[in-house]
Amino acid sequence: MKDIDPAILLAVFQEMLGPLLWVLLGIAVLGLLAFAALLIREKGLVSRRLVRSEATGVIGGALALALMAKVSSSGFTDAGGPADWFLIALVFGLGLIGSTILVYTLAGWITARR
Repeated sequence: MKDIDPAILLAVFQEMLGPLLWVLLGIAVLGLLAFAALLIREKGLVSRRLVRSEATGVIGGALALALMAKVSSSGFTDAGGPADWFLIALVFGLGLIGSTILVYTLAGWITARR
């Protein structure tokens, strides 16, 4: 495979995750929109909430790794080369960032309602 085709990537992720792919994509899009709206409303980041969200983001990274291990046919012991370990780190990082944004956004909108 010389080129990365988005349609092929979509087909691979659809095969691996099934309907969960669309749920995760929906959560990501809605979460980013809610995060942007919260930033506009508060005119910046709240550092205390951000630090707490980052701490819980580590759990989200671990859950992303657990999901990756569940949907793939290989486990962590099968990782042999640098590309495998880079992919594992990338999945953890994306799970950490995504869950940090979602927790920050939820906490911000919950405190705004009070």
